[in-house]
Amino acid sequence: MNYIWQHKHWPQFSYDSSKLSALAYHYAKQAAQLSGRLAPTDQDDAVAAQLDLMVDEAINTSLIEGENLNPASVRSSLQHFLNLAFGLNLPPAPTNVADVKAEGMAALLVDVRKHFNQPLSKEMLFSWHRMVLAGFENNILHSDLTVGQWRDSPEPMQIVSGPVGYERVHYEAPAAQDVDAFMTEFLSWFNQQDTLQYNHQNQTIPGVIRAGIAHLWFEVIHPFDDGNGRIGRAIIEYALAQDLGMPVVLSMSTHIERNKKEYYRQLNAASCCDASELDDPAVLDITVWLSWFIETLIAAQQEAAEKVATIFAKTEFWQRHKNTELSERQKTVLNKIFKAGKAGFPNGVSAQKYAALGKCSKATATRDLADLLAKDCVRSEGVGRGLRYFLNTEGML
Repeated sequence: MNYIWQHKHWPQFSYDSSKLSALAYHYAKQAAQLSGRLAPTDQDDAVAAQLDLMVDEAINTSLIEGENLNPASVRSSLQHFLNLAFGLNLPPAPTNVADVKAEGMAALLVDVRKHFNQPLSKEMLFSWHRMVLAGFENNILHSDLTVGQWRDSPEPMQIVSGPVGYERVHYEAPAAQDVDAFMTEFLSWFNQQDTLQYNHQNQTIPGVIRAGIAHLWFEVIHPFDDGNGRIGRAIIEYALAQDLGMPVVLSMSTHIERNKKEYYRQLNAASCCDASELDDPAVLDITVWLSWFIETLIAAQQEAAEKVATIFAKTEFWQRHKNTELSERQKTVLNKIFKAGKAGFPNGVSAQKYAALGKCSKATATRDLADLLAKDCVRSEGVGRGLRYFLNTEGML
C-alpha cells in the first residue's frame, strides 16, 4: 500500500466543481440562514444554543478517539473559559466536576472561537496540542508522547488494528523528519484564505471545500504523536468560521461519532493508493471525500438548527407561562422534555413516562398532566391507553 503524500504531484489536490457546487451552495445558504437567525435574538438564547453545541462537540470529538469526558465538567469548563475569553457573565454550572481533560477540550473550542480571524500558525497548533493532551502526562500509556511539538520519533507513525502478530496497517504517515516541511507548506496554503494553485491556475475555493481539503491534508500529515483527529476537527471549525466571519453553529463531531466507521473509511480511501498510481493525477482528485464531508456538515447544521429552534421555543414557552402557577415537579418534567428535543419523545409523553420523569406515582402524573392541559402548557392526542401529551409550542413535541 502507498499513500498520497508519496505522490509525484503531492499536494496538488483536485476536485470536480460541477459535482460539488450544489452541495457547497446548500451548505452556505444554510449557514447564512442559521447565523442570521441567531443575530437578532436575545444574547442569552444565542449563547445557550452555542454552548449546548460546544458541549456536544467537546464530548463527541473526544469520543471518536475513545476518550470519555464528563458532560457536567465540560459544560462547567466551557462556561468558565467563555466568561474569560469574551467577557460574558454565564452562571456557574450546577455541577462543577474537576476534570483536566475536559478543561483542555473546552479551552481548545473557546480558543478556536476567539482567534479564528487570525492566521493559523505552528505556535497555535502547538498550543492546541497542549490543550488536547492536558492530563495525559500522568498516564503511563502516554508518558513518552511529545506534547506541544511535532512528533519526532524515528518509528513509523501508523494507524493499526488487530491483535499482536496479526496487525493490519491502515495508514502510515510521512516520516517525522519531513513533518515540519509538510506542515509549513500546509500552513502557507491555509493562510492564503481564498485560493489554491492547481495546474498554475488560481481557483477561488468555497469555504466549505477549503475546510474539507484542510482536514484531509492535516490528517494525511498526522503531525503529532496523538490528538491529530481532535485538532484536525478543530481546524474544520476554524476554516468554516473564517469563511462565515463568525464561529460556526454546529457540531460536526456529533455526526462523525454516529458514523465513525464511514468517516475512517472515507479518510482511508482518500489517503491511500497503489504504487502504480503514484504518477496518476486522478489519485489526487478528492471529489468523493469532499462530497461526503459537505453532506455530513449539512446534516450537522440541520441538527444545529433544530437545537436552536428548541432553545428559542423553550424561551418563548416560559415567557408565556411566567405567571402560570406550576409545581416544581411540573417545571422539572417540562424542562426535561425540552432538553430531550424533537427526537426525545416523538410519540409524546404518557402518564407512565411522566411518572418516570417526575419520579412520582402514575396517579400524581395523571393529575399533573390534566393540570398542565388546563393551563395550556401541553396538548393531548389519543384516548385511553393511547393518550399522549405534547408540549404546546409550535414546532416542538
